[in-house]
Amino acid sequence: MARTETAFLFDLDGTLIDSVYDHVLAWHEALVSEGIELSIWRIHRRIGMSGGLFTNMLARETGTEMSAERLDRLRQKHAEAYNSRSHGIRPLPGARELLAWLTDAEIPWAIATSGRMETAGPVLDTLGVDRSKVPVVTRDMVKYAKPDPDLFLAAADKLGVPIENSCVVGDSIWDLLAARRARALGIGLLSGGYGEDELSKAGAYRVYEDPADLLLHIDEVGGRR
Repeated sequence: MARTETAFLFDLDGTLIDSVYDHVLAWHEALVSEGIELSIWRIHRRIGMSGGLFTNMLARETGTEMSAERLDRLRQKHAEAYNSRSHGIRPLPGARELLAWLTDAEIPWAIATSGRMETAGPVLDTLGVDRSKVPVVTRDMVKYAKPDPDLFLAAADKLGVPIENSCVVGDSIWDLLAARRARALGIGLLSGGYGEDELSKAGAYRVYEDPADLLLHIDEVGGRR
């Protein structure tokens, strides 16, 4: 009987790229420019969720009216503030090595991010991802983002693998909730600021520190040459 091949579907920010806090500060800058006060820690707790849920959270926690025009301004200001920082954003420890190992082992992998290509593109280049060879699914390519499963389902589809044979690797509870809803196995990383207990409760069956730690234990999650 042939062995079932495992595929890996990666979140980007906080999972492969050390960019979570850059996104937090970019959102804070955008909100302040619109006269909206929201504590930085509250913004951090929502990084990785879909823009729609982020919008609902803003309206609920600030009591602010969110018109379509204002939301579009916020998104654009966040992208501008984030991209002004992106030149200094680096891959997390072991990220390049992990992706190179999977490629060398001929294990399929893809990236699925709640970010749009306007912000994801520059850091994908920093990571060394060849978008002509590696499937990359961004927010602007699906109807709903995390915690809905659409991003990961689309990534598995692009790889041509069953979602049930895939491991979703993410740093936030939103990634792991989406993985659970997609019927994939969830792997949590601590490199985005969430705790081990939070990630486990959201559905992670293994939690590692960062990509380097995951690579060190890759055989535990089905990564074999």
